[in-house]
Amino acid sequence: MSLAHAHPGSTSGIQRTAYAAPRLSKSGILAVLAAHAALLGLAIHLDVLPSPVPMPALMVSLLPAATAAAQPTPSEPPPPRAKPTPAMKPQPSRTLTTNAPSPATTSAPPEPPPAAPPVAPAPAAPAPVSPPRFDADYLKNPAPNYPPMSRRMGEEGKVLLRVFVDAGGRPTQIEIKSSSGSPRLDQAASEAVWRWQFVPARQGDEARAAWVVVPIVFTLKG
Repeated sequence: MSLAHAHPGSTSGIQRTAYAAPRLSKSGILAVLAAHAALLGLAIHLDVLPSPVPMPALMVSLLPAATAAAQPTPSEPPPPRAKPTPAMKPQPSRTLTTNAPSPATTSAPPEPPPAAPPVAPAPAAPAPVSPPRFDADYLKNPAPNYPPMSRRMGEEGKVLLRVFVDAGGRPTQIEIKSSSGSPRLDQAASEAVWRWQFVPARQGDEARAAWVVVPIVFTLKG
């Protein structure tokens, strides 16, 4: 280590002393460690260091099962939460009534239903009615007389007489249904038919009274 003195006449006065730190190499460090190890071995050999004090023996014993049971057990997982069930509407109460069984009774066998009354046969359709007849040859009904005045005047025409014939074949009522246009001809026709004989109307085998139309024709030809 060197000490430098300040030259006289310097402006800073006293110059600070500078120290240079020594540097150790790896070989130097190893040499120092070896020296320490040698000194430690020598001290032990010469009984300079105190001998180690023996440690008391450590006794280990097993705990009984009861003590082991006292250890905290792992906590059980909490039970699952029950899902809320929807509230059900109250149902109206029903009262069931049970009838006591009635004592067994012996009933007579049911009477047979009354026989249905015989159905009357439907009435047969009435037989058709045949109208009275006036044109049969055996009747021999005379033709009406031609009035002389009507012949001279040249009157002609056709008269329709509506005649009601009874069950005996006799005319009981005569009406002029259609006139010939001449009152003399109409009257001559009615007088002739009053003297006629008719075949009465029949329904099956029964004679009946009925109406019939009688045509009378007056003509000068022929």
